[in-house]
Amino acid sequence: MSPLLPEDEKLLLEQISEDNEGAFAQLFYAYRDKLYSFIFRITGSKELSSDIVQDVFLKIWEQRGRLFSIENFNAYLFRMAQNHAINQLKRSSKTTLVMMQKQRQEGFESPPPDEEFRYKIMQQRLQQIVNDLPLQQKTVYQFSREQNLKQEEIARQMNIALSTVQNHLTQALKTIRDRLKEHLT
Repeated sequence: MSPLLPEDEKLLLEQISEDNEGAFAQLFYAYRDKLYSFIFRITGSKELSSDIVQDVFLKIWEQRGRLFSIENFNAYLFRMAQNHAINQLKRSSKTTLVMMQKQRQEGFESPPPDEEFRYKIMQQRLQQIVNDLPLQQKTVYQFSREQNLKQEEIARQMNIALSTVQNHLTQALKTIRDRLKEHLT
């Protein structure tokens, strides 16, 4: 589907806010592919990107009563998608490490020596990748992942814009993901 003209988009948003499912479908098809490509550049995962597109549009539908007040829907949609993708990546990376650490702390059967070795190598590799990040990306990543600060807190502490924090975190996660993939293949 071709890009929407601003006046067409505004009309669709008004119709969607009045529960018009046909207008919602038009909006979905107008943005779906472009949004998927954008999210895929962040996540590197086809499945996760598809899930995020669905989640974002579900959220749009759930918030349809407020759509008419959005001045720049394109920016709103892509910011929502970016934030959702970053949060998904945070959750998945934290979950994996937390599960491995929790198993170790709770005295589960000792993992096989090769698994323990792989875990240590992976931790070392992750730390090396983080150390190699550009200073701003490294700092933002460490505040976010190691100190569990919210992006707003990081922006205040570093005296930079929230969008800059989000960009640094997105780039850091992409670099880490890409370099870990290289290491695993």
